[in-house]
Order: sequence, then structure tokens, then C-alpha cells
Amino acid sequence: MSSTGKWVMTAARKVDYEIIETFDLFNPENPEMGLLPGEKSSALTRLVVMDHTVDEIVGERVRNYFSVNRLSVEYLTLPGGDENKNLDQVLRIASRLSEIGTHRVGTPPIAIGGGVLQDVVGMAASLYRRGIPYVRVPTTLLAQIDGSVSAKNGVNYEGFRNRLGTFMPPPRTLIDRSLIASLPERQIRSGLGEALKMALIKDPVLFGLLEQHGPRLVSDRLQDSGAENNAGPGREVMHRAISGMAEELQKNLWETDLQRIVDYGHTFSPTIEMQALPALLHGEVVAMDCVLSGVLAVHRGMLPPSEFGRILTTTRGMGLAPSHPMFADPSVLRQSLSDTMRHRDNQQHLTLLKGIGQTVFVNDLTGLELERAAVVMEELLESDEAGLLSPQGGR
Repeated sequence: MSSTGKWVMTAARKVDYEIIETFDLFNPENPEMGLLPGEKSSALTRLVVMDHTVDEIVGERVRNYFSVNRLSVEYLTLPGGDENKNLDQVLRIASRLSEIGTHRVGTPPIAIGGGVLQDVVGMAASLYRRGIPYVRVPTTLLAQIDGSVSAKNGVNYEGFRNRLGTFMPPPRTLIDRSLIASLPERQIRSGLGEALKMALIKDPVLFGLLEQHGPRLVSDRLQDSGAENNAGPGREVMHRAISGMAEELQKNLWETDLQRIVDYGHTFSPTIEMQALPALLHGEVVAMDCVLSGVLAVHRGMLPPSEFGRILTTTRGMGLAPSHPMFADPSVLRQSLSDTMRHRDNQQHLTLLKGIGQTVFVNDLTGLELERAAVVMEELLESDEAGLLSPQGGR
């Protein structure tokens, strides 16, 4: 006589995490950076992780903050850049957490830096003791408007972007727009590439701000110099980008639905970004992907050529190049799409525009369409004019 059994486990995990806007974060009189999640305090030792660039620029202020407030911390400084977004860095962080005796809950590490640093610290925190809380302090525009909302962490592996990763949002993220005031303009432009994505998929008002104020946003580093209460287009761009991302991620945080409009600009860019390292920044490649997707939509008769012209003008107005030789190579585009489809359960789930702020998913993109779009991307490399794209691919 034989018997069988079956057990079905059903569990739900409620996740709450805060994204807090503050100002003058490294002022010792601002309590935010010293607080634990839940606005509690602790006298135990915590690890503060910075990348080299951040340490050079604000490291002295960070150390003074903890010294004046008599908070016990240890420091770890890591190299930045996507070429250093790997498991070796994750293990360095884990070793340091062990050395200082990091607790399961009460001593969350603090990550102060750009998106690469946030990812590797988040990855380490998600693995250490099977998961500990951490605090995120993003210091680039890209990390503030995009990574600050995300629950994802990841590292590059075997030539692929974010091939290894986890879902683990920090319970506390601190955003101080004044931290990006000293960034190079190129970093600001890269961050605005992600803002452009959000504008195109769901927010025509945000697009209008980028369209009208693009050059000023870059030169002013979104600081709204001269504006009353420091409230102007820079602050509104940041708020709308963060709010839009939060709204989209909250309803599909664990990506159980692989049709995600926030993946706009991220179909062809991951593979190209890795192949181009370190020549292109993340937001730069995303903007090119947005333009390519616009070309595909125009050729299908979905996006009016006039709307595409506005997108192209706005992209250039923010100092972002609309194309790159790899976006003009059909074989690279086919390879990029093929790899992304593996991430989307062998479906394209390609987001295309019906207009600025309006999207539709397609799963029938052909190689011929990619070839025709690559021709346009090649022309964009050679000309500052948008050209006249007509529906169904005519020119």
C-alpha cells in the first residue's frame, strides 16, 4: 500500500519602504542620515559605503556628520562605474559587514553614491544573513529619480547587465537634490534620459517640462537657481519622474507581470550598454533606445511624425545623442532583442508609443522592421535634422 502527500504553502509578505526628500543632508543638524528605518536611533556600529568619487567630493562632510553626532560608524570606499558592478564588490561589502559585527536588523549599512554603488550594496544586504535592511543615499540624478524607487539590486555577470540580482528594497531612501549640484553636466544628461522615458510612457506634462527647459535643467543641475523656495522646473521634473516610477512599480513590484511600460527604453539598451562600456552612460543608451522605439512606432503608423520630431528635438535639447553606431547595426539590434526576450519569458513585450504619454505592447516586431529602423538611426548619426518619417516606413 502506498500513500502520497501534498502540501501547499501560501504566504504573503507586506513591504513598506520610504523615499524621503530632504535638504542639506550632511549638515550635522539634519537628523535624517543618522536615523534607522522607522526613525529610530541606535548606538551600535554601522557601515557607511561610498564610491571613490563621492568620497573625494563629500567624504569629509560625511565623516564630520557622524563625528559631530557621535554615531559609531566604519567606512568602506569602493570604485564606481559599471565595470566594477560585480560579485567581487558584493563580497568585499559582505566581508566588511562581518568584520564590524553587523546585526540582522539593528545596524543597517548606509550606501552613499550612484546607481552602481546602490546596486552592489543592496545586493550584499539582500544576501548577508539572508537579508538585512539598509539605507540608500543616492548622489546622482539617475539614482535619485530611477533607482531610488526600485526594489531591484543586481550585478553584471559574464558580460550581461544585471544578470545576477535580487528584489530587496531598502526601508529608507534619502533624496537630497542639492547633492547633484556639483555633478558634471554629462551625469545630469544621463539622469534626464530616464526622466525622458517616464515622460514618454505616461506623463505629457513632464515631457513638456523637458521640452521647454531641457538646456536649463542641465546647466542648472535641476537646482532652480533664483526660484522662490527653490521650487521650479527642476523640482517638478524630479517629483514627477519619481511619482510616475513609484506608481508603476507599486502595482507590479516583483515583476510578476512581464509587460511593464517602464521597460520602455530598456529593450535594446542593456546589451548595447554592456558592449559599449565604459563609453556610454546608462541614461544615454536609454535615450537612444527611446528614439529607436519611436522610429519603430512611426514606421508602423502609430506615432505621428510630428510627435517623433518633438521627441528628437527634446532629446537633443538635453544634450543627449539620439543614436550610436550600434543602434545602426541590425545584427546588434537583433541580438539585443533576442537576449531581452529571454528576460521576458521569450516574449517581446515591446512598448511602443501611440503618442506622447500613450503606449501599447507588441509581440510581432520583425527583422525587416529593425533593418529599416537601423537605416534611420544611421542617418541620425550624420544629421541634426529629424527628417520626415512617414507611416509604414516611407521617407
